[in-house]
Amino acid sequence: KMPLKVLSALDSAKVQYYHFRAIIVAGMGLFTDAYDLFCIPPILKLIGRIYYEREYHEVANDGSASVTYKKYEIPPQVLAALLGTPLLGTAIGQLVFGRMGDRMGRRSVYGLSLMLMVLSSVGCGFSICRTDACVLSSLGFFRFFLGLGIGGDYPLSATIMSEFANKMTRGGFVAAVFSMQGFGILASSIVTMVVAKIFEAGSNNLRVNHTPEHADIAWRLILMFGAIPAALTFYWRMLMPETARYTALVENNVMQAAKDMEKVLDVSMSQIAEDHPLPEYAPSYPLFSKQFFRRHGIDLFSCATNWLLLDIVFYSSNLFQSQIYKQYLHLDQTNVYREAFKVALFQTIVAIAATIPGYWVTVLLIDRIGRRKIQMMGFFCMALVYFALGGSYSYWRDPKNQDNKGFLVLYGLTFFFANFGPNTTTFIVPAELFPARFRSTCHGISGAMGKLGAFFGTLGFLWASKNHEDDGNLPTIGKMRGALYGLGVVCLLGMVVTYFFTRETKGRSLEENENEEDDYELRVFRCCTNPARRSNTNSSSRGLASG
Repeated sequence: KMPLKVLSALDSAKVQYYHFRAIIVAGMGLFTDAYDLFCIPPILKLIGRIYYEREYHEVANDGSASVTYKKYEIPPQVLAALLGTPLLGTAIGQLVFGRMGDRMGRRSVYGLSLMLMVLSSVGCGFSICRTDACVLSSLGFFRFFLGLGIGGDYPLSATIMSEFANKMTRGGFVAAVFSMQGFGILASSIVTMVVAKIFEAGSNNLRVNHTPEHADIAWRLILMFGAIPAALTFYWRMLMPETARYTALVENNVMQAAKDMEKVLDVSMSQIAEDHPLPEYAPSYPLFSKQFFRRHGIDLFSCATNWLLLDIVFYSSNLFQSQIYKQYLHLDQTNVYREAFKVALFQTIVAIAATIPGYWVTVLLIDRIGRRKIQMMGFFCMALVYFALGGSYSYWRDPKNQDNKGFLVLYGLTFFFANFGPNTTTFIVPAELFPARFRSTCHGISGAMGKLGAFFGTLGFLWASKNHEDDGNLPTIGKMRGALYGLGVVCLLGMVVTYFFTRETKGRSLEENENEEDDYELRVFRCCTNPARRSNTNSSSRGLASG
């Protein structure tokens, strides 16, 4: 059947101002997500100093002398709760808002998710009380709702951008939305460094083992600053029309879709309006029906599994920074604000040298190389780096080798190949494979599986770093080496799943990618015998079937 004119116009539309505005508006949710994730490490340093200062006394073996020292460690169970609560909220948000996006429309719930993020970010800064239990309980409460808003933004932003973009640059546009995370990381680190320097300059007689009371204000300000960019884009988000694909294919209102696109794209109504009224399209099967799984089960399995495996690795890498702080930054030799500054400075270096370049290499190459190849390459290179980190971990742990920064270079490469690889492609592909009436829901399911992986990655890392040796509270070499090898194996598993089950979506319209008329048995046969040919599944399957 012939495609609708308005959808054909979208697929062939030249790049114009509206596309770039949509990238900024849609990307602010991802900006806030990254800001929240990467401002937490220095904030945890501040919270540990404020609420978990403990004095210890050591007596010499002969009983002649006593040494008093302080520790500022947040208990593992509290740390797990602070890190796990927003992950739970994000997973729920992806499922709930993803489904709402398909039932109520992308635009109608888009502003709700952003406003939830803004209000929750401000709420985190106003966490009540001054006791550790009360403050951290209220912080966890607001971070849950922050995760809920962030989770809702994932499927909506990806779906909206994919439905507005043309088919030749769609991957680059959706990747550009996701790359706003890089600027969120950079912003969180810069804000933390500025706030830390201002508070340090305003402090009198600041000592290494003294935490001033106004440090309790500093971490709150850092959290609240993250709400500002998202709040500034709320107005523009409300002006965005509903996507033409949702209006035409789900609401069956082709004329309204044409009117909406005439307002934002450089096309005339005569080019996109249908010549004759079209009959309403009645969906032939519901979500999670036998026919749904027959047509889309492989794609949903691929998207969800790859995202789960990626987040196990990605969130473990973020947590692994705590070990680098202890070994390379010498945080026990500085005051509270300089400690937060050093952590934020390290994150800034990683973002500029590895994270942001990884995002933008993907933006430039994804519509040339394709999603599938980039995802396999990223998983494979990450596996190599993790095996190298694990194999040389005892060498880098030796105090004699700590001036050698090779370990930090390898660590930065994990972020480069995550972003020039599966961290970006797992966000893009679910927004391209499924029919319009299921697109946001299936993206949300895939993302929620990713957050399940993040939860397992967090628990696994906390287990690996639980038992300590005497050398500066670093984890045992054996456990950490095993954890790094395990992350490498997870990456190889992601590469295998991508090779056998992930279809290429480059250069094809969303309607071609939907796979609505494919022969399932033929797809399974070809996926198991020659996965590289899956890029042309829709067109060739009909020819083979008829032949």
